Amino acid sequence: QVQLVESGGGLVQAGGSLRLSCAASGFTFSAYAMSWYRQAPGKERELVAGISNTGGITNVADSAKGRFTISRDNAKNTVVLQMNSLKPEDTAVYYCARRWLGVDYWGQGTQVTVSS
Repeated sequence: QVQLVESGGGLVQAGGSLRLSCAASGFTFSAYAMSWYRQAPGKERELVAGISNTGGITNVADSAKGRFTISRDNAKNTVVLQMNSLKPEDTAVYYCARRWLGVDYWGQGTQVTVSS
């Protein structure tokens, strides 16, 4: 069965960095685009970054552009979201997802809290 397991969340001060990792299993990882979404309290889930199946195409939401980077390792079945210069408004639960749009599987989420 498809499993997506996130790790790396936590509490960090504004301006700090976190590295979120997603370990995927149960499917042919290299055949699928992957993405990271986030959901803040009282807000809708939003796309943060996506990456094509080969890693050749990436996109980051305007709110995170220049601060966040998405990457993947198809040999290790992992996708990583490197988050730098974090802001309090980045506080949310971050979800790893299979596919970029039209997500069909979600991870359980990892909490990121940025203190001011």
